[in-house]
Amino acid sequence: MDSIVSVNWLNENLENPDVIILDASLQKTRVHIASELTEYTIKKARYFDLKNKFSDVNNPFPNAFPSKEQFETNCQLLGINDSSIIVVFDIDGIYSSPRAWWLLRTMGHKNVAILDGGFPEWILNKFPIEKIGSRGEYVKGNFKVNLDKKSIRNFHNIYENLESKKELVMDVRSEERFKSLVPEPRKGLRSGNIPNSINLPYTKLLTKGKYKTKKELKEIFERHIQEQKPLVFSCGSGITACIVLLASDQILSNKKSIYDGSWTEWGEKIK
Repeated sequence: MDSIVSVNWLNENLENPDVIILDASLQKTRVHIASELTEYTIKKARYFDLKNKFSDVNNPFPNAFPSKEQFETNCQLLGINDSSIIVVFDIDGIYSSPRAWWLLRTMGHKNVAILDGGFPEWILNKFPIEKIGSRGEYVKGNFKVNLDKKSIRNFHNIYENLESKKELVMDVRSEERFKSLVPEPRKGLRSGNIPNSINLPYTKLLTKGKYKTKKELKEIFERHIQEQKPLVFSCGSGITACIVLLASDQILSNKKSIYDGSWTEWGEKIK
């Protein structure tokens, strides 16, 4: 299964009993969108609660990677099986859905893709929708976690890399944030960037809520990466870094991981 599928593909497979559709939209995003997008979702979609069910809420940093037990339990409650074909989408087109994709892949579920263009593209094509909250309980799934530890980097890994430079850290925040030209959106967090990191804003890879073509993505990455070092993607809090990782996964053979604490952790710990 490709890591990115079209709305046409999903519509054609909507009645496949093995297909599970996950809505990974962030609630704070919904608040700022005044349209039918806030009240409806794709038919048969199940809510993948990134902020609460699929993050470590006891961690001082936002969107922290959850425990294996927490992740497995909540996936099973959503009816996810090892054999499920999972399609993830979000309300912004492509924003938070790659984070859900990366979590599922890292936890061992390989048959997962994001919906290119997300819910706006689905609505545009007038495909079936239903009221949010129409469904709630599902037959318990049998998904079992098989964690890929190599897909995650922590603070100590990044700190050690300052000297070894074995991995290339790619910061996907805006150029203005990377260069400290604007304050960080998180109150009290200093501006700056991780030493030796390079900047590729995630917005450069998208057009109207969809990924650019593989040819365009290849040209963009080639302007920034000229070596086969393992890549570590970082952002503000681990969400948008996954957008760029997924894009790179389409065209680059480099090993890839996410710095889960991202700038929120680094900027707090390194003064």
